[in-house]
This record gives sequence, structure tokens and C-alpha cells, in this order.
Amino acid sequence: MPNYETVFIARNDVTQAQVETIADQVAAIITEAGGEVKKREYWGLRGLAYRIKKNRKGHYMLLGIETPSAPMQEVERQLGLNEDVLRSMTLRIEAIEEAPSAILSRRGEERERDRGFRGPRPAGRFGSGRGRERSDEREEYRARPRDEMSGPDGLNGEE
Repeated sequence: MPNYETVFIARNDVTQAQVETIADQVAAIITEAGGEVKKREYWGLRGLAYRIKKNRKGHYMLLGIETPSAPMQEVERQLGLNEDVLRSMTLRIEAIEEAPSAILSRRGEERERDRGFRGPRPAGRFGSGRGRERSDEREEYRARPRDEMSGPDGLNGEE
């Protein structure tokens, strides 16, 4: 049987339980036709790249499905009719990976990195928090001696 991955985005004002209900409806259509939902991942409420139907965020859900093509067409039709689903995309794939998707694995790495020590907090709004202000030592910002500024170029009125 062919394998498919379906990702759908639900509106941000629905709850996670309602997103799970939409996924359950998809699973019911698939199991009635003799297929199976092998993978199910909730990616959470994430920001959209652009506004879709006045929404800036959406609930993302990934489903890994093994089923014939006819029930998959019905799933796509039902997702298109559902008012809570903003977008959906289905791809036919060779095999369904059992490992977590790249989205979930990256989220785990971010959580581990966030738990690490970040150093002392800055003292003020623009300060570095390390007790001394950094001086800029680039040549163009150094103070020039007065005799260097006046010269034969005639900038200060002398020749």
C-alpha cells in the first residue's frame, strides 16, 4: 500500500483537543478503508509566514498514513471542507519514518540549549552588564591630534 504524509494547519482560536479531533476524523476515514495511521505528531501553535484568512498563527499536525489512494482523496476533500483547517498538504512518500520529524527534534535541541547558563544579566538597557563599557578602538574613531587636523590642505583657512 502507498504511504502518505499529510500536514494540516488549523486556526489558532481552536484548542489542541479540537485539532486532535480533526486528526481522529482523518484516522476514522482511513481505518474504515483498511488503511492505518502510523505516525501522528502535534507540532504546536506556530507562527505563519503570512496571514491566512486573518490568522497569524496556526496549530500544525503531521500524519503518516498507509492507505490506498481512494480514501486519501476523501481525506483531502474533508480537510478542504473543514472550516477550522486553514491549509493542508499531502505527499506520497516511499516509507514512513518512525523517528521524530525534524520539527520535533529541533524543538528538543532548542529546549536543551535554553536551559544552559547564559551569563549575568545586563545592568541597564544599553549596558553590557560586565562592569565596564567597551571602548571602540578602531582607527577611524580615535581622537586625532590637533596638528594632524590642520594642514596644507586648507581646511581650517591656513595654507
